[in-house]
Amino acid sequence: MQSKWMLVPIVASGLFITSGCKSLLPRETCRFQTPWTNFSQADAAFEKIIPFQSREADLRRLGFDPYATPNVKILTYLDVMNRFLPNPAICKEDLHEAVRKCLECKDACRAYEMELSITNSHRYGSITMDVLGFKRRTKVTGWTFKGLVLMQNDLVVYKLRSGEPAVERYEEKDKPLGPLQELDHVLVGSMPRPH
Repeated sequence: MQSKWMLVPIVASGLFITSGCKSLLPRETCRFQTPWTNFSQADAAFEKIIPFQSREADLRRLGFDPYATPNVKILTYLDVMNRFLPNPAICKEDLHEAVRKCLECKDACRAYEMELSITNSHRYGSITMDVLGFKRRTKVTGWTFKGLVLMQNDLVVYKLRSGEPAVERYEEKDKPLGPLQELDHVLVGSMPRPH
């Protein structure tokens, strides 16, 4: 009689695991510290930066201050050169005139670069197949924003932005052997090699 009661937790846990309870699958958030909560807000603030009008004080007011806003890099003119001339196939004559003139000023030329990313990922599907490593399904959503502001002394002379307003991707990993799939490199590494 007592052995029957001992089986109850085992059967209950087995049913719980195989029920596919999605709330138990891992979730992950990757969030850069930023004053903006979405792509549109970051883009709208960046839009207010006007080349040959905006000054460093305006950048601070808009939230693009490397000393107060996290994740804003300060680039020297050498860094800027590497961004705009990454290989010998691109020459200075190919660059925008404002970029070219700024680079010619050397130490008076610098840039602020901002890379923001807020992504949420959560796994979905069968909890049993996920936990055992046979099938892992992940949905990733969020947004990314990149902005570069080129400055000559105190004046903004050029700006460039890119990003993804709406990230949505699905990642699938299938391992037919499940946890044994991870052992293949261990087994191959331990086999004797022919001399």
